[in-house]
Amino acid sequence: MKTQSLLSAVAGAVLLSACAAPAPAPTPASASAAPPEPVFQCNADGARFAVGQPLSPQLEAAARVRAGAGTVRALKPGEAVTMELNGGRLNLDVDARGRVTDVRCG
Repeated sequence: MKTQSLLSAVAGAVLLSACAAPAPAPTPASASAAPPEPVFQCNADGARFAVGQPLSPQLEAAARVRAGAGTVRALKPGEAVTMELNGGRLNLDVDARGRVTDVRCG
């Protein structure tokens, strides 16, 4: 009986150790020190050249770069727009003909 209890205890310990989570692998030092996300600060004056021009992907990209913005969005007439302020975003207001009428940050 004593042997059977000892075998049951050993078997239980083996089963419990099999259920334990393995130790996490160490992460490389470079992964833990990821570079910080760039911080963009939009300056609409840099994108004023776009006013009056037809909207195109190339114009959006050039206006974004010259304004120092991280993102750009085109706002068409009657389009629903979120109102959150984003200091790194350039907004291009576009008329019904697809021409840029104003540039602003936010």
